Amino acid sequence: MKIKNLIAFFTTCLFFLQASAQEDSLLVDPQLVIEEPAYKPYDPLSPARAAFYSAVLPGLGQAYNGKYWKIPIVYTALGVGIYFYFDNDRQYDRYRSAYKSRLAGNTNDEFYDENGEPRVSTDGLIDAQRFYQRNKEVSIMVTLGLYALNIIDANVDAHLQQFNVSEDLSLKPNVDYDQFTGTTGYGLTLNYNF
Repeated sequence: MKIKNLIAFFTTCLFFLQASAQEDSLLVDPQLVIEEPAYKPYDPLSPARAAFYSAVLPGLGQAYNGKYWKIPIVYTALGVGIYFYFDNDRQYDRYRSAYKSRLAGNTNDEFYDENGEPRVSTDGLIDAQRFYQRNKEVSIMVTLGLYALNIIDANVDAHLQQFNVSEDLSLKPNVDYDQFTGTTGYGLTLNYNF
């Protein structure tokens, strides 16, 4: 009897030793490579951040979004608006100083020809001042509009970078069972995943 108990004891010990020596099947293989997703993870503050950067420095929001090719377009658009403002301001100053000179009784402004006859009348000087003043204001408004468009572009572009476009566009039948009324609705569903 003692031998049977001793054999049973050793068999039980061997069983437990063998069970504890087995490799854990739940361990993660250290050579397993996890692939990164092909899209950028959703960052809800990204559009606001891009808009803020573009508001601080035009083109910085486009650089934040990685659309570097848009930066020259932004600066060209703003530069054209600023150029026209200064050009219209220069023309306005020319006609304004000639008008002031005529009001003072001088006949030697740049709008007189070599015979001493005015090429532009006093009323023409007033009209030219109004024209260039209006063009200065339009230039300011266009430049501010382009500045706002720069901010909107950065914001929308940041929104669209997080928009995942899938090629899976499918049309399939759908059966909808309403649990409250016990009725079944039939139809077609158009599914597209994004």
